[in-house]
Amino acid sequence: MRVLIVEDDLEASAAMAKGLIEAGHVCETAADGLAGLGAAGGGHFDVLIVDRMMPRLDGVGMVERLRASGDQTPVLFLSALGEINDRVSGLKAGGDDYLVKPYAFAELIARVEALARRRETGSVQTVLKVGDLEMDLLGREVRRAGQEIDLQPREFQLLEFLMRNAGQSVTRTMLLEKVWEYHFDPQTNVIDVHISRLRAKIDKGFERAMLQTVRGAGYRLEA
Repeated sequence: MRVLIVEDDLEASAAMAKGLIEAGHVCETAADGLAGLGAAGGGHFDVLIVDRMMPRLDGVGMVERLRASGDQTPVLFLSALGEINDRVSGLKAGGDDYLVKPYAFAELIARVEALARRRETGSVQTVLKVGDLEMDLLGREVRRAGQEIDLQPREFQLLEFLMRNAGQSVTRTMLLEKVWEYHFDPQTNVIDVHISRLRAKIDKGFERAMLQTVRGAGYRLEA
């Protein structure tokens, strides 16, 4: 997969590129919106990672120009602006996904790879559904049986991973690596605490519990 990173923070850009290359992808970088527009113009990238706030031409302006030229390369916006109006304006400009800083690098990788898969299949999955539980990935909203559920960012990441692996047992090691980006066991109860909070939010008050503990294995989200 070929990825273009358009980010004026050179240290952050280099870190992203290093991580993506280590994950087996090819990366190029551009330091502002105008440079990104020129680099992306060739249309030989699978995904663009675009910072929203940049000099000369911001990310929204860059993507608007790309879309106006007919370029439909998937775009993942990165921004410290996380309010719903900020996300909506980015998506209306032509973005395909929106990730708020600070973020877990594992989530960045997962979103970039998901955008590439969507382009290959021609379908864009913006909503996850497991039974009566629904997650809007773009609006960052979760509902069960139509009832809105307020989640903290880490709880949202945890639930997204569980939903993407619905019906399968996920181990503590998988959660530590994919949600917390720990490649070692910190010997804390961080997972237990977040699972307990998440269970209280998505299961309390409903007839059937979806978040199951699998003895000796981990956890499973069941429809």
